[in-house]
Amino acid sequence: MSTRILAAVAHPDAARALATLLSQLPDAEPAAPLADSTSLVDTLARLATEAVGELPEVVLVHERVGPVPALELVREITLRFPSVAVILITSEPGPGLFSAAMDAGARGLVTLPLSYEELAQRVQAAAAWSTGVRRHLGQGGVELYGGPGGRVVTVSGAKGGVGTTVVAVQLALAANASGMATALGDLDLQAGDVASYLDVQFRRSVVDLSAIQDISPRVLQDAVFQHHTGIGLLLAPADGERGEEINDRSVRQIVSALRNRYEIVVLDCGTQMNSANAAAIEMADTTVLLTTPDVVSVRAARRMVRLWDRLQIRKADQTVTVVNRHVRSSEIQPALVERITGTRVAKTVVPAHFKELQAAVDAGRMQDLEAKSTVKQALWSLAGELGIVRAPEGEDAGRSGRNGRGGKNGRNGRNGRGGTARGDRDAVALRHGRPTP
Repeated sequence: MSTRILAAVAHPDAARALATLLSQLPDAEPAAPLADSTSLVDTLARLATEAVGELPEVVLVHERVGPVPALELVREITLRFPSVAVILITSEPGPGLFSAAMDAGARGLVTLPLSYEELAQRVQAAAAWSTGVRRHLGQGGVELYGGPGGRVVTVSGAKGGVGTTVVAVQLALAANASGMATALGDLDLQAGDVASYLDVQFRRSVVDLSAIQDISPRVLQDAVFQHHTGIGLLLAPADGERGEEINDRSVRQIVSALRNRYEIVVLDCGTQMNSANAAAIEMADTTVLLTTPDVVSVRAARRMVRLWDRLQIRKADQTVTVVNRHVRSSEIQPALVERITGTRVAKTVVPAHFKELQAAVDAGRMQDLEAKSTVKQALWSLAGELGIVRAPEGEDAGRSGRNGRGGKNGRNGRNGRGGTARGDRDAVALRHGRPTP
């Protein structure tokens, strides 16, 4: 049986040397080395989406790969793809690094400069471990996981005041109404307003997870506020200065923990870029950039896209731009926004009808926004376009649901996951991209 190997090495000379040695290993199928952490994670996610069996048995991570630090990359891979064996390539294999690598989930270390004997030994041992894990997961036809975990969607604003939080909240509500286990995280760390928009009083926030090395399901549950709609809320700190306690490392662990617990994770990243929300945007499966159809906002959107590209966290063609407060008579239309930003502009535009929102915003109850609202209809249609809602298989799908939500007796109906007549109507309506009255 051949061993599939995927490597991430930033330096071209090191990549060529590694590729040469890997090609000499018996029964090995090495792919061409990738140049950065983003390409590696994206490739693994794509393979896992096709089929879990398509994942390589062994992944090699060079210590200087970027932009994600090597140990954080090892941790993310082992969390998202548990049957993949990760080996760290390093020039300083001391006891401290060995311990840190094992804590991150690595199956071994290979020392630079590379030697054929050591590389062959480590790869063979890692491949045997991966094969054993996959055989164990396949016993009795039971599959422990079905891919890279839940789907992460980030929502960012080109500038302040473009409606980022409203969009994030409604996307989460739409996903939840379709029967998806949904979390809404507020990563606008200094000025987050998700709690205000959903009328929530809370004690714990994302800061409570910042210093935890290993976020267990129980620890995550203690930090997440369970909203009566059924959405899990991970809120920004009430004191904005505490947002500085959150860094990119903690965000990577938090997002990975949320991904493993929920089917859909929507993250409000606000409009200010820092290491924390940059890490979230890099990890996201879908990145939404919100703008309004005016010159200042569209210019800001272009600046943001270029910033993401320079930071190597998101390319323009991997970003979905959404036009909010759209007016048909405006000189700036979606096609022009697409041309200026170089991104893909969503087909769904959100109309400029703030009067529909004002009562719900002032009351802090966005979940009570009327179903006939054209803004809500557009945002729920956007959720369908982004693929974060589950379309029912038939007219009764809203009652049956998957994962046991909303059975015939209406259980769980109070939390908005189906089971009530309103939950059924919402789930059916999502097929057509709109909520029902």
